[in-house]
Amino acid sequence: QVQLVESGGGLVQPGGSLRLFCTASGRIRSISGMGWYRQASGKQRDFLADINAVGNTMYADSVKGRFTISRDNAKNTVYLQMNSLKLEDTAVYYCNADLILTTGGLKMTNYWGQGTQVTVSS
Repeated sequence: QVQLVESGGGLVQPGGSLRLFCTASGRIRSISGMGWYRQASGKQRDFLADINAVGNTMYADSVKGRFTISRDNAKNTVYLQMNSLKLEDTAVYYCNADLILTTGGLKMTNYWGQGTQVTVSS
């Protein structure tokens, strides 16, 4: 099976920091873009940040200057460093990646992780 597994979520006070991890595993030939999204309770899923295979990044305006996305290609892992967290950052955070598998040809397929809860509260 191919999996994206997030970790690092938890409870943090306003102004605090968290670092999220997402690791892809399975029969992966290569990974193209990787990104982070979040979905607050009762709301739609929103784009946060993505990073391509050579490290170019893009951020949503709501997190620019506070969140940083990075990746370690050798570990098939993408990170999201979150600083200066606000109450509005409370959500389930999802990892996303475009993968090319070792089986099934060279076509790229999009995958999602199960999500990790981030709660910002006093």
